[in-house]
Amino acid sequence: MTFDTTQHITLENDRVLLRPFEEKDIELLLPFAIYEPDLWTYSLISGSGETNFRKYAEIALTKKEEGDSYPFIVFDKKTQRYAGSTRFYDIQPFHKTVQLGYTWYGKDFQGTGLNKHCKYLMLQFAFETLDAERVEFRADANNARSIAAMKSIGCTVEGILRSNCTAPEGRRSSIVLSILKDEWFLDKKQELQNKLT
Repeated sequence: MTFDTTQHITLENDRVLLRPFEEKDIELLLPFAIYEPDLWTYSLISGSGETNFRKYAEIALTKKEEGDSYPFIVFDKKTQRYAGSTRFYDIQPFHKTVQLGYTWYGKDFQGTGLNKHCKYLMLQFAFETLDAERVEFRADANNARSIAAMKSIGCTVEGILRSNCTAPEGRRSSIVLSILKDEWFLDKKQELQNKLT
């Protein structure tokens, strides 16, 4: 598996466009940080408020330069509006694994089906272009909405990493979920495709 994070990768279908997040995009997403700060309640790196969001974006771009991450800005074609961001991270070419996360959408876009379209495109890219063997997902073990979203796209729960990382307020336990390449081609791809609206 190779993942050149210097490439311009665009993922797109009739509902959503994911294009590489760039520094200029900070201004497009900044209103979410200012007016919907609770979007980052469970985030390890808070993007709430202008100062935090600029740091959040800077970290994402630095991680991309280091080859660890590939952040996208999400454009909802249905509403013709920018909706949020998501990314590949913890890219491990030797182990043929990648994590998918740091996903957030403005409240107007939650529960609209947009996330399923994003995840379908990203999983398809991971398994069919990158040839990944495993795509991993993690979330705060208390983040019921995020956990439900991951289960709804076909993720298998593997367990809880207890107090595994530092969070803005103390320690966090993380739930780990995944989809494997064999599962994607066996039935997960078709099941997710059937849920796209």
